Amino acid sequence: MVLAGAAILVVIGGTVFVSGKRPKDEKGSGISENIGVDSDELLTLVNAEHPMPSEWQCELVQLNNGQNIDSRAYEDLQQMMDTARAEGYDPYICSSWRSHETQVRLFEEEIQSYKKQGYSEREAEVQAAQWVAVPGTSEHELGLALDIVSVENQRLEESQENTPTQQWLMEHCYEYGFILRYPKDKEDITGIGYEPWHYRYVGQDHARAIHESGVCLEEYVAHR
Repeated sequence: MVLAGAAILVVIGGTVFVSGKRPKDEKGSGISENIGVDSDELLTLVNAEHPMPSEWQCELVQLNNGQNIDSRAYEDLQQMMDTARAEGYDPYICSSWRSHETQVRLFEEEIQSYKKQGYSEREAEVQAAQWVAVPGTSEHELGLALDIVSVENQRLEESQENTPTQQWLMEHCYEYGFILRYPKDKEDITGIGYEPWHYRYVGQDHARAIHESGVCLEEYVAHR
């Protein structure tokens, strides 16, 4: 077993509540019992044109390494990681759910990196947005996205695709409800550069359909 399901957090509109509890609203209602039942919610599109829904809710499960993921992806993720390791691969989850504050910090760090290379403020923002989503437009804030690397190569760069672990994940992730979110040949559509480490949970049925049709999430959602 690679995941620990003891710690439960709930995210509602970007605010985190511990132990699966949230302040009750004026009517005294708690979290809807139907949260996550509608599988189409797993297709929620978050990108530059579709910011995070203000009403977004998810229950987070904490993994062994301190990362957090939406509970709806928990069992499939566990099975995928366990199977990969049983077959001799070494997947490592280096990033998962992020708070809005964390996304702001990461984006600003990327901007500063480009400014040090001589880019203007505006140019640096444009370049940074190719690799780090503008805060409020990152699906990491959904809790359904993961950055998975090989232990032998933990660099978030294209060389990741050459590792046996990443090749296995790209070939089999759909069997567990995940898709490679930002493929090499879909950059003009996703607006994000190729990331052979970034996986998004959409559920097994959707993942299989996306895999078999060769489309990205934007295309899949647009044609539903």
